[in-house]
Amino acid sequence: MTEAFHILGAVGGAALSEFVLGRMLLVSFQLGHYPDPVFDLMSRYRDRPMSLADACLVRMSELLAHPLILTTDSDFRIYRRHSRQVIPCRMPP
Repeated sequence: MTEAFHILGAVGGAALSEFVLGRMLLVSFQLGHYPDPVFDLMSRYRDRPMSLADACLVRMSELLAHPLILTTDSDFRIYRRHSRQVIPCRMPP
């Protein structure tokens, strides 16, 4: 969420706030529930280096049967869920 607000800026962040406040968007991931897998991912991709936010997104993709990550971060072409599976992403051209 912090990266989304940063990238969207004031106008886009205000719109995103409305989604959260209107409960149209619910963020239920809690790092405290998954610290080992998240930090293991950061260690595995230390040559990139993987940010905490990216590691959380990869872990979230592992928890969902049919995830879709919306990102501008090309590292998601390299990251893998469950060590081998490509993470479904939508990126701008």
